Amino acid sequence: MEFTAKTIANFLNGKIEGDPDILVNNVSGIEKGKKGTIAFLSNPKYVKYLYSTKASIVLINEDFILEKDVNCTLIRVRDAYQALASLLELYEQQRPEKIGIHEMAVIEKTATIEKDVYIGPFAYIGENAVVKENAKIYPHVYIGDQTTIGNRTVIYPGVKIYHECSIGARCIIHAGTIIGSDGFGFAPKSSKDYKKIPQVGNVILEDDVEIGANCSIDRATMGSTIIRKGVKIDNLIQIAHNVEIGENTVMAAQTGISGSTKLGSECMLGGQVGLIGHLNIADGVKIAAQSGLTLSIKEPGKIVQGSPAFGFTEYQRSYVYFRKFPAIKAEIDALRKEINELKEKK
Repeated sequence: MEFTAKTIANFLNGKIEGDPDILVNNVSGIEKGKKGTIAFLSNPKYVKYLYSTKASIVLINEDFILEKDVNCTLIRVRDAYQALASLLELYEQQRPEKIGIHEMAVIEKTATIEKDVYIGPFAYIGENAVVKENAKIYPHVYIGDQTTIGNRTVIYPGVKIYHECSIGARCIIHAGTIIGSDGFGFAPKSSKDYKKIPQVGNVILEDDVEIGANCSIDRATMGSTIIRKGVKIDNLIQIAHNVEIGENTVMAAQTGISGSTKLGSECMLGGQVGLIGHLNIADGVKIAAQSGLTLSIKEPGKIVQGSPAFGFTEYQRSYVYFRKFPAIKAEIDALRKEINELKEKK
């Protein structure tokens, strides 16, 4: 579909600078913009591309000051990144909606399937499972016995959700993710092998949760592993048994959360962060990429970095010396040698 700059500006409550009738039918990055596309500028690192982009329309913040003329039509908005998100959401809504149950889907007789759902070929819906209104179950998805899928939730191909789990409304679970597999629970025996501890709990995803591709969220040993409302989880993330993730927390790829750790609401975890088990992390904590936590954080809003992690500002100051450590050591060795030589002369 094609949209004019005027139509887009009206939708975003933006102000046009340039041709209001110019048409676009796709989006592009500002550095690789093409005619007929719309791009956006929010990161200062990309300012230079505004003056050379071939995109027909560019969204910019309303307070952005131009250094020279541009060749594209501009739409000034309060927040260009948020505006783009709204625009892409509108674009996504224009796609044909999948509805109906494919003849090659397998649905147990005791399952409950509500109206206007989509269930693709080779999907399996288990005994006493519930798929609520407008949910979408793509091909090769496995929904275990007594599991509930909330309304308008989307489950992409290859996802496996084990028995007795609960998935809330408007969730998105991307391809290859496994929810409800056994937690890592084994009891050492005298014979030096390990006895498996049955994992009899489940996983609960509250509403508006998004899980990336190829993640693993383990069921609780007892009780529930809980992902609270609004949590966003990137690809390739491991969440162990009995973990609780607070509302609107976000975490980047390859993060691992060990068993029974509790994260507060609105936390932010960078990529490859690791947390040991049984920690308690306060609300609003930010953990820099590749950090490892071995202690709980009780101070809300604290920012930490390093492995083991400590205060972000302190880490940045210390890092100056980490990098210079070989030179510092050489200087210390030279001073030690000089001191010893002076002692020998006495």
